[in-house]
Amino acid sequence: MFEQAFKNIDDVLRKEAGCTTELDYTEQTSWLLFLKYLDGLEQDRADQAKLEGKKYTFILDNPYRWESWAAPKGRDGKLDHNKALTGDDLRDFVNQKLFPYLNGFKQKASGPNTIEYKIGEIFGEIKNKISSGYNLREIIDHIDELRFRSQIEKHELSHLYEAKIKNMGNAGRNGGEYYTPRPLIRAMVQVVKPKLGDTIYDGACGSAGFLCESFEYLKSQGKLTTKDLTRLQTRTFYGKEKKSLAYVIAIMNMILHGIDAPNILHTNTLTENLADIQEKDRYDVVLANPPFGGKERKEVQQNFPIRTGETAFLFLQHFVKMLKAGGRGGVVIKNTFLSNTDNACVSLRKLLLESCNLHTVLDCPGGTFQGAGVKTVVLFFEKGAPTRKVWFYQLDPGRNLGKTNPLNDDDLAEFVKLQGTFADSPKSWSVDAKRVDKDSFDLAVKNPNGGEEVTHRRPQEIMDEIATLDAESAKVLGNIRALL
Repeated sequence: MFEQAFKNIDDVLRKEAGCTTELDYTEQTSWLLFLKYLDGLEQDRADQAKLEGKKYTFILDNPYRWESWAAPKGRDGKLDHNKALTGDDLRDFVNQKLFPYLNGFKQKASGPNTIEYKIGEIFGEIKNKISSGYNLREIIDHIDELRFRSQIEKHELSHLYEAKIKNMGNAGRNGGEYYTPRPLIRAMVQVVKPKLGDTIYDGACGSAGFLCESFEYLKSQGKLTTKDLTRLQTRTFYGKEKKSLAYVIAIMNMILHGIDAPNILHTNTLTENLADIQEKDRYDVVLANPPFGGKERKEVQQNFPIRTGETAFLFLQHFVKMLKAGGRGGVVIKNTFLSNTDNACVSLRKLLLESCNLHTVLDCPGGTFQGAGVKTVVLFFEKGAPTRKVWFYQLDPGRNLGKTNPLNDDDLAEFVKLQGTFADSPKSWSVDAKRVDKDSFDLAVKNPNGGEEVTHRRPQEIMDEIATLDAESAKVLGNIRALL
């Protein structure tokens, strides 16, 4: 039933001129899902208060509750068409009254981690793109069919929502930044091994895939007490996200996975000066896939000891700084980071090798990320002791990866198994840190077992080769002319 409801919603959204991509479909579905979820949460809290003989104060005033404007019901439990807004009346209510009212919650909230603040933040950042009030009514009716009350219902909805996020990732260049393949995330979580009591952080959280998968991993570790579950709900997962749409999706994704008031801040992580980060700000675990290819302004670069415009390299510095001593990290980054000769890359590799134990590098094949041609590696490290040995694993699923042939959990099973003992194999090997060049700190992936060698030539080498080829071409042309 849930799957059909999602399909029906997308079919209606396709009629809307303002909704042209999977990103639009997910955004518009998200704000409506959020309000439907909020209504269920409030009803549950009100019922619980009644059982305890207490009075519950609703977050939303009556006219703005889902059951008042979106889905007023008659005594038979069916939609009361006399009270339910539709057409222009519905669209105008949403645009002119509902959104401004919800946006105002940001000022009322006691702090950024409250559900009131999340309401204000979400509805201050996104807009209703459904211009037809009749289409909006149809979508609301489909959303109203969905139920969030039981864990089974939330679980099914979370899978459907993840599928929507995945479709966004396949939708093109811009969509890919929201989606890290879940098999890769799960493998990273298994290597980093978060445990109950850890604080887990992603400062570029996108759709919150790392936080959601870490939550699922910790829930599966054995029987949890009520105290354990409360800790997971409130004091375990932390994220930051710069982009409005990703922020909304992250909030909704975590809610559907069972975290009622996610600790996600809507902010540009990189505007925080590294010198201002104190011990109380640090975390036990960092798991992230920061955006790469972006360029940061000079004033943002000044927040970092190693100045660079490359967004991913600034994030890597941030993540190292945000880890507690003994903290563990798993971070995706472009594979050119391992061998680039620019000052920032060399300095960053030096920082990583000298201040952290970079124990594992997972080399991912092209096609791992849908819609993104860049090849990537995953760096696994522990903060507080220098690197002695780096274990490399060259992932080769034995097929070309793509939209119709994506990465799966089985592809990563051998990596996870061998990583536990840093075992050598045709795809894995170790490099002693003493053998790493102390000038370049080059960590290029070079499989000594006959696998594909990934090399990145220096610009000067390429220029020299071009000059040589030009000279040879000129010589050949000269010989031809002499013969003519």
